[in-house]
Amino acid sequence: DRIEEIYNEIHTEEEAGRVFVNWKRGIYPTRYTAKEAICVGDMFVEVVDGVVVASARINKIQVEEYKNINWEYKASDEEIMVIHTLAVSPQMSKKGYGSKFVDFYEKLAKENNCNYLRLDTWENNLIARSLYRKLGYKEVGIVCAEFNGIKGFRLVCLEKSLK
Repeated sequence: DRIEEIYNEIHTEEEAGRVFVNWKRGIYPTRYTAKEAICVGDMFVEVVDGVVVASARINKIQVEEYKNINWEYKASDEEIMVIHTLAVSPQMSKKGYGSKFVDFYEKLAKENNCNYLRLDTWENNLIARSLYRKLGYKEVGIVCAEFNGIKGFRLVCLEKSLK
């Protein structure tokens, strides 16, 4: 329930023009997005004082569009971990929870012998792009995609080596 609430908080901020993540209420992400990740065991949350403040899906699944990127690190699929749908409650923004979550992602990758990290974000999500650059991720390309029925989606693909 709380993950869905965070998604809805972000949708509200997007609709008001205060954030630009290009998510669409009722399309992505939804309660089903979270439920699917929970069912397969790759949903992770950050809890502060008993309340979920952030969530993300972490696994080895690379979206189809990643095949169109000239990645700097030519790693095997087994060596790559991907973070999807990182969501921090807007009520908790600017408190470092996004950075902490990415740090957790990197530690989880190391524990699973994945030395190469990949992720993507919407081209106009300047806050996320800035955060990822600050954390050592390199933008390696932009691909056009149809994302959960949203056409003309331009994904900025980023990567980082932990070696």
